[in-house]
Amino acid sequence: MVEVTTTGLTVAEGREAGQRLAGMPAGRRPTAAFCANDLTALGLLQQATGSGLRVPDELAIVGYDDIDFAGAAAVPLTSVRQPRQELGRTAAELVLDEATNPEHTHRQVLFTPELVARASTLG
Repeated sequence: MVEVTTTGLTVAEGREAGQRLAGMPAGRRPTAAFCANDLTALGLLQQATGSGLRVPDELAIVGYDDIDFAGAAAVPLTSVRQPRQELGRTAAELVLDEATNPEHTHRQVLFTPELVARASTLG
């Protein structure tokens, strides 16, 4: 496993990571990348394809958040989708309960993400 760190979660940082990956010898270069968000993944995708790497044949890429641009990329990006409306509704309910209920107790709420498979991982 190769870890490529970035200083931010932006398209520019994804491009920088893509430059580093493309510069690695083929035998050492990873064959897949999971990015912390879709913006970073889209930058990585841009740089990888611009450097001649074939996505997904040589490098499969997965992002996180499933933003609108993920499916509209030149190579549509596989992404992990979070249940945004459910997250927002639950957060609002918890805040309101904490503000109005003197017996409010903190609790952990878990949500199930969904993998949206697209061309950046399907060959």
